[in-house]
Amino acid sequence: MPTNLFIRQAINWYKESKSEECCLFLQQQPQQYLMTEPTLKHQTTVSLFWSFLDKFGQQLIYLGSSIVLMRILDPSEYGLIGALAVFIAFSTLLIDSGFTRALLNRKQISPEEYSTVFYFNLAFSGILYLLLFAMAPFLAQLFHEPRIAPIARILFLSLVLNAGGMVQQTLLTKKADFRGLTRLNIGAQVIAAAASIVMAVNGFGVWSLVTQTVLYALFRTLFLWIYSKWIPLKVFSIKLLRTFTGLSNQLLLTSLISAVFNNIYPSIIAFFYPNAMKQVGYYSQANKYQEIPFGILSNTYRQVSMLVLPEINEQTARLKRVVSKMIKSLAFLSFPIGFLMILIAEPAFVFLFKDKWLPAVPYFRVLSLAGMVSPFAFVLNELFIAREKANYFLGVEIIRRGILVLLIALLFRYGIMGLAASWVIYTWITLIISLVLTRKLIGYTLINFVKDAFPYAILAFVSVAAGYFITLPVHENWLFLLVNILVVSLLYLLLCSVCKLEMTREIKQWLFKKEYEKNN
Repeated sequence: MPTNLFIRQAINWYKESKSEECCLFLQQQPQQYLMTEPTLKHQTTVSLFWSFLDKFGQQLIYLGSSIVLMRILDPSEYGLIGALAVFIAFSTLLIDSGFTRALLNRKQISPEEYSTVFYFNLAFSGILYLLLFAMAPFLAQLFHEPRIAPIARILFLSLVLNAGGMVQQTLLTKKADFRGLTRLNIGAQVIAAAASIVMAVNGFGVWSLVTQTVLYALFRTLFLWIYSKWIPLKVFSIKLLRTFTGLSNQLLLTSLISAVFNNIYPSIIAFFYPNAMKQVGYYSQANKYQEIPFGILSNTYRQVSMLVLPEINEQTARLKRVVSKMIKSLAFLSFPIGFLMILIAEPAFVFLFKDKWLPAVPYFRVLSLAGMVSPFAFVLNELFIAREKANYFLGVEIIRRGILVLLIALLFRYGIMGLAASWVIYTWITLIISLVLTRKLIGYTLINFVKDAFPYAILAFVSVAAGYFITLPVHENWLFLLVNILVVSLLYLLLCSVCKLEMTREIKQWLFKKEYEKNN
């Protein structure tokens, strides 16, 4: 999907979802409306573009550096990092949830409130780091690997470093300055990736991966301080902090639960399978790579949803139309990407990472079945937050994780592949649960989702199946990849056009508009 068309979807979420009240407002106050609507559309367009560029750029740099690193390092060295994934997730938690989301949701924030939240998060991260530092020897015993202790103590420094830039990131997000965030994120990523490659080439092994994580957190926070120019006041108020607890406590608890369970699998493998660091490496890298395209989609739509949905959170009919539009747009991209990834997994791993990573391919294929529906859950979660239904968010999380524990218990005996299958089943079940709650909020039902998303899923599957049979005689990995990407993409777009699906109409409208503007 062309980037300009991708951006254009954001504009249409506004244009096509105007309520009758909006039309009446247009008739009564046309000048004011004409001034605000273009501004809103322009903000959404720019935000979506830079948010997409940020996520895509970071993942591209990560992919490029990983191709080099995975060719040099042993899978077991990735397993050492993967075993700690559940703890590393706390650093991301402090940036993206709790008080951060409460700050984003509240329209008026005083300098004193920003400073209070900054000091709280910095202190909380410091205490958490000291606790994890003391636990490092225990973690080494838990995972049957003495190297874990020193690795953990250095790696967990990223927790405090990330917390130091949380408020600055929030300020830039509220200003919709995704251009600035993109520049500093990619800058930090480039420095960290370059340093890790140099260390790997010089034989530093797993420490090149540790350095990459810590340097990225360090330079990202440093750049946030320099760029935002925000400095906290010497103010800390428990009273002000309590004003955020209604929403933030539930979001923080939800994110804590999510952080643990989303990253628990490598730790389970490391704990129950002694001397299985290679298997942890295979699983964790397979999971990371299947998450790359879906992470770009999820985070891009999530960033824009933060801006779009709160603006119309009191207009139920309009919210339903906007959510429907987002689901269709995501389905148009997510399903063909997911099915194509499953098809080309083996030649892609051999071509990019060499034969030593082939054991990761089965995990990659199974986990892709979960990844292709994960972006939908992100959009629905943002809807719950926009409606300030933190109880929905927390309630869903508790139910979801209960289901996950049950699935792990049932499928654990089937080994690592059984664990991967449990994650796929869990992801689909939790999407259904979210849709049940969405029906109560805005009337968007499971049937609506099936009508919006499944036509794209069916056509994507047919296109990939055709690509498989067409390329059966092809044995060169690079040629297999190239032919399949071209055949599947063209056939999918053709089938969508023949079936007159909405996203194809959007492409045609965009192309004809550009041609008209060119000729006039």
